[in-house]
Amino acid sequence: MLAAGFALGASLAWGLGDFLGGVKSRVLPVLAVMAASQPFGLAVLAVAVAVRGTAPPGPEVAWAALAAVLGTVGLVAFYRGMAAGAMSVVAPIAAVAAGFPVVWGLVQGDRVRFLQELGFVAALGGSLIASVEWGGGGERRRFAAGAGWGVLSMLAFGGYYVPLHAASHHDWLWPSLVFRLTSVALVWTWLFATRTGLGGVRPHLLALAAVGLLDTGGNTLFAAASSSHGLLSVVSVLASLYPVATVLLARFTLGERVQFSQNVGVVITLAGVVLISAG
Repeated sequence: MLAAGFALGASLAWGLGDFLGGVKSRVLPVLAVMAASQPFGLAVLAVAVAVRGTAPPGPEVAWAALAAVLGTVGLVAFYRGMAAGAMSVVAPIAAVAAGFPVVWGLVQGDRVRFLQELGFVAALGGSLIASVEWGGGGERRRFAAGAGWGVLSMLAFGGYYVPLHAASHHDWLWPSLVFRLTSVALVWTWLFATRTGLGGVRPHLLALAAVGLLDTGGNTLFAAASSSHGLLSVVSVLASLYPVATVLLARFTLGERVQFSQNVGVVITLAGVVLISAG
């Protein structure tokens, strides 16, 4: 029960942070958004680890670095997708990543139940429906703007859950710190390599601080869910409910609207995510 609570807390933090990050990615370069926001979360985690004063739990904490690589790629793609298209479409596509840990469990010997099989079909089918929209004349279909980035984020996020879960069996603060330290190093290296500037960031700094703290909070809560002996297949799917908050905020604060068929696809996708966890 405790693990499920942490996982749901992670989904709420991610949902709020992703909405703010998506909004800011429409007015600032994605790398600038990440480079300016993530150090805030790193600073909080560094202070927390220093105050607690305990050594790293063991070599398994290094898995958090791999999770950081995948998570960073996924977040860049996610922000780019939400900057290019509708958040209501991109977020549910990314949420299909919840199926990857279930597949990993199957490879490890877990048995997939009927509800989970149904959830896979619903999540994949719903994401396809959500990603396709009618063309201008009503006769042609095309992939919705940002859908390709959503697929890339789905693949990267799907790989993220397994190594972070492995890193968090005995502790949750140290893996969170290693994750964020690696992510910040990657983003800033990428920033310098592409010569992306941080001009224009200052007026948005408060919102970017919130993005960094919420994203870091989501990662930390997921690590806490893992260290509380939560099953990977359950905590990852519960944490993947973050699009609910993102979609609702996009609808009610931005007035975002998509086609009826895409709305149906969003609902089917989220229902599939729930069915995967219910199995």
